[in-house]
Amino acid sequence: MKKVAFIGWRGMVGSVLIKRMIEESDFDDFESYFFSTSQVGQKNPEWNINFINQVLIDAYDIKQLSKMDIILTCQGGDYTKKVFYKLREFGWKGHWVDAASTLRMEKESVIVLDPLNYLSIDNAYKKGFKNWIGGNCTVSLMLLAIHGLLKENLVEWVSSMTYQAASGAGANNMRELLNQMGQIHSSVLEDLDSKNLNILDIDDKALKMMNSNKFQKEFFKVPLAGNLIPWIDEDLNNGQSREELKSQSETNKILEKTFDLIKVDGLCIRIGTMRSHSQALTIKLKKNIAIEKINELIANGNEWVKLIPNKKNSSMDLLSPAAISGKLDIAVGRVRKLNIDENCISIFTVGDQLLWGAAEPIRRMLKILIKKGKN
Repeated sequence: MKKVAFIGWRGMVGSVLIKRMIEESDFDDFESYFFSTSQVGQKNPEWNINFINQVLIDAYDIKQLSKMDIILTCQGGDYTKKVFYKLREFGWKGHWVDAASTLRMEKESVIVLDPLNYLSIDNAYKKGFKNWIGGNCTVSLMLLAIHGLLKENLVEWVSSMTYQAASGAGANNMRELLNQMGQIHSSVLEDLDSKNLNILDIDDKALKMMNSNKFQKEFFKVPLAGNLIPWIDEDLNNGQSREELKSQSETNKILEKTFDLIKVDGLCIRIGTMRSHSQALTIKLKKNIAIEKINELIANGNEWVKLIPNKKNSSMDLLSPAAISGKLDIAVGRVRKLNIDENCISIFTVGDQLLWGAAEPIRRMLKILIKKGKN
């Protein structure tokens, strides 16, 4: 059986990954070795799986890592930078599966999004590729949402406005958002039931709390509760953020487009939701297609797309982070022709970025490697 190392399994993406793997009995198909960057020598977690090592192994031990056939890491980019190149220089020729962005755009790497690009993965495997990297969360969710249109080569360009949850920034940011919500509520709690105060006076008190030095903003640097942040990731000094840059570059790499590129651009916004990213897409199609056919293609794109009728109640009930979080479903709705051009359509889509945006593509990649290793 193949030896598989797991690193970064305690974090948000890692814990979602392990939960999915236990649900699907993935651990039955290989030998599992758990590594740690901070708790070396401690006991393995108490999961009902067959651990090969009884204690956690040093995740920086190149010699121990080199004994593995496959290394799967959710530890983050800094770990990849410290370990990956040393491991390759040491002579390790195994498969590296990584949720971090560090290696995504390298020539020797494949951005994995099975089932959308399984053929690309299969071809790369046959050519001897060994680096399998998870894609940007919003890019992966967007491509799965419009998979049906992509299969028919109908997409000319996409304008993607993303509304990203706090969990996309990390666990500390999620806690900070909850604390911010609590601070705002506490600041106006005594006034909420008062009939003598105008709601705008209550709003003013809340706003003063949000802008005060007492307000928790260590991680977001500004209020997110009751607010939004119109910038995500590094400033590229050209009016664009790095998160926005990824949309076109990763889309075309996943689709293996070196010419006739699909142009993708838009703005990335952080909003005060806990989990699941939302995207408002404007898509220019290559030809005029009836809306009924567009809906049919989207609905049949893959088994996880759930087409939501473009009606008020359906949209409110089913097309939101609250409705989608924790599920593999990718909700796609508000599909309609736009007045600006007969070939332009709107789409609003929501997906759990910790599942299909991060953990699920690398889980499926590991299963592909295990299956191919048996052949």
